[in-house]
Amino acid sequence: ALSLSACGGESEEKASEVVSPEVTEESSETGLETVEQRLSYMVGDNMAQQFIRDGVELDLPALTTGINDALEGKESRLSETQVQETIATLQERAQTRQLEQQAEQANLDAEAANKNAAEGITYLAENGKKEGVVTTASGLQYKEVTAGEGATPKASDTVSVHYKGTLIDGTEFDSSYGRGAPAVFPVNGVIPGWTEALQLMSVGDKWELTIPSALAYGAGGTGGTIGPNAVLVFEVELLELVDPEKSINLSQ
Repeated sequence: ALSLSACGGESEEKASEVVSPEVTEESSETGLETVEQRLSYMVGDNMAQQFIRDGVELDLPALTTGINDALEGKESRLSETQVQETIATLQERAQTRQLEQQAEQANLDAEAANKNAAEGITYLAENGKKEGVVTTASGLQYKEVTAGEGATPKASDTVSVHYKGTLIDGTEFDSSYGRGAPAVFPVNGVIPGWTEALQLMSVGDKWELTIPSALAYGAGGTGGTIGPNAVLVFEVELLELVDPEKSINLSQ
């Protein structure tokens, strides 16, 4: 916790090469006019930032005493037993804090899962009533935007598609349009909702897909943006069937 990677092992001569010892207007205003003062400030700042990140509270007078004792060559005021007991206590606190954070995250995940599930049910019910929307036996919903006249892929085929994916609130999480190149992958190498839809489409089709969570990423979600039980909406263009050696797997 007390290491200073940016300065550890550097000599005063090395430090003086990096930081000019000349007094500048800025250093005069801060009171940090010499290399030693600036280096001391850097060490203190680094230490404090590390302890803040670790959630450790410091007693400034005791910290100062420890530094002074070390610089003056005095023996530590703590026995080895006290040092070990202190370290053990800090470790216990860190473990407790970690467990509390995990429990808090689990609660947040559960709340998000319930919220997404309820909103998804409502969205699917309303979307299914819209003109042109077809709901399959699995719950997949699709709407034809543009009709193609090409071949229909099989599960073993590899396809090239352009697509954009959003959450039901319109948040975009992925887009081949944004990358400027279509995606190529096996029909059976994607989420179930896509696998089903692609085998209903023809080359040249452009569809809007609304995919229930059970046919997407389920209760686990993925990637941070797609939460648990999230319903996904896609705009999909089936461009062509391609050589399977050019494919990538997008199921994860």
